[in-house]
Amino acid sequence: MNIGILGGTFDPIHIGHLVVAEEARVKLGLSEILFVPAGQPWLKVDHTITPVTQRVEMLRLAIASNPHFKLCTLEVERSGPSYSIDTITALRSQLGEQSFFFILGSDSLAGFHLWKEPARLVQMCQLVVVPRLDLNLPGLESLEPLIPGLARSLIQLDAPIMEVSSSKIRQRIAQGLPIHYLVPEVVEKYIVEQKLYVSFEA
Repeated sequence: MNIGILGGTFDPIHIGHLVVAEEARVKLGLSEILFVPAGQPWLKVDHTITPVTQRVEMLRLAIASNPHFKLCTLEVERSGPSYSIDTITALRSQLGEQSFFFILGSDSLAGFHLWKEPARLVQMCQLVVVPRLDLNLPGLESLEPLIPGLARSLIQLDAPIMEVSSSKIRQRIAQGLPIHYLVPEVVEKYIVEQKLYVSFEA
């Protein structure tokens, strides 16, 4: 079985996440997409993020209508910083020798060599790189010496480029601007009910 993995802070989840997940599922023939919310992202240890229970609930609401989308809470159940290699290792232990496709943005690929055990990660799964607006794919010739095996593990996904981000959504809410159509309707309703993001946070 081919399984896609889309991790992130999801603070909040938005339509860009969902579009990328569905594009990857269809174009790569994936059986399902696991959405993996981070507990404490190691790249954001100095940032304030929304409590995990609320981020998980928004995610659960957003993917409920798609039977191919699944919630995976491995990272939020672990203490300490969230590392992708630990998640992949745990998933392989739970699910066996499945084929995993790890989805990330081209901006994340540029700093991929700084991740925990990146060479081991590319041995355990395919990397699916999604284009980001105004960002070119980093040169593989510069990354390959840092992460042996990266080039043959990499898949470039031809997906719509959407100019939407969680930080921009938080900013719009703090400014009193609408977020309709930027997040699923059920997520927008939850944000209003919980009074999330009413003060600005980039």
